[in-house]
Amino acid sequence: MKTALIHTNIVMPDYLIRDGVIVIEDGRIADFGKKIPTDGMEVVDLKGAYTGPGLIDIHTHSDGDSFFYEDPVRASETLLAHGVTDVLPALYFNMTADQLVEQVGIIRAAKESGKAKNIVGLYMEAPYLNPKYGCNRENNPWKDPVDRKNYERVVEAAYDLARVWCVAPERENIEEFVRYVKEKNPSAVFSVAHSEASPEEIERLMPYGLKIATHHTNATGVLHKYPECRSACVDEAAQYNHEIYTELICDKVGIHVDPYMLRLIKKIKGDDRIILIADAFVEHGPVPDGDLYEGADDINFDFAGEIAGSKMILDGSCRNMMTHTGASLCQVFKYASTNPAAAVGLYDRGRIAKGNVANLLVVDPEFNILGVYLNGERVK
Repeated sequence: MKTALIHTNIVMPDYLIRDGVIVIEDGRIADFGKKIPTDGMEVVDLKGAYTGPGLIDIHTHSDGDSFFYEDPVRASETLLAHGVTDVLPALYFNMTADQLVEQVGIIRAAKESGKAKNIVGLYMEAPYLNPKYGCNRENNPWKDPVDRKNYERVVEAAYDLARVWCVAPERENIEEFVRYVKEKNPSAVFSVAHSEASPEEIERLMPYGLKIATHHTNATGVLHKYPECRSACVDEAAQYNHEIYTELICDKVGIHVDPYMLRLIKKIKGDDRIILIADAFVEHGPVPDGDLYEGADDINFDFAGEIAGSKMILDGSCRNMMTHTGASLCQVFKYASTNPAAAVGLYDRGRIAKGNVANLLVVDPEFNILGVYLNGERVK
């Protein structure tokens, strides 16, 4: 039986369809628009709420309380209740090869069981990043040279599930690792992460599919070719190359990315190359003292007082982006659904379109969640 969502403002990438109708059949969008006949359908009156595509978080480690590898079903259900209909759980570089292989297996089993219905792959923030950057960097077992005998087991365990592999392009022999991943999975995407690479080192990997900048402006280095001058580095290369999507962690206070920087990135990259992420982690360090951190209740800190990801779920990042930059509903749905879908190859979701999976999010004008649909079924 078809279901018709009526009296809803449909959020398209660049405009709204006021008082529209969305028709769902067999878990997909059968039709949408204005003045669509609904005879014989189950009708749901959304009473003027806004309906956009479900959120897609390509980079988050947890639900704020537990890591995905600890309890993937719980984490996925928590995110789903917040409108995240598709998620790539992230695994981190502070784990050994044995631990990463085990964690991949745990998440794979949860996905295949059907109990974690919104897990659609993995985001490998591992293994070969720059050991100088990122939280928990003192516990990095991947500081040795890039060597197939060390990484082969991890790639073999994850290659068909991992949609994104993070790399520091300045690591010696990193191209060997990238080529191996690409041989195993030609559709794999790479992201420059925890890096102080030069633009030339980054651009060398773009033909292999490097097209994302992990948590842009966080855990990235600064190069000084001459003592008095700052040289172009990771952030500048990501902004210069239009093909590269910039991930943004958008917290309430604007600590991960300063609000002025958010507005600058929005101006430079445009609406088609920004991806909002939660990057939720699990740390229990205290919030540092000082006015700077007042109200920073959606950020994790380690016991050294450094930022250790967020406590957010992606809907929070959307609301914060609206606050810090004046972004519209159309824009934040694009940043948190349309763009991530395009970046990682989820081509049948991320926008309201005929034939797309009916993963839908119903919100009010402030992006408070009113309803969530997964594969056409209302789950909240």
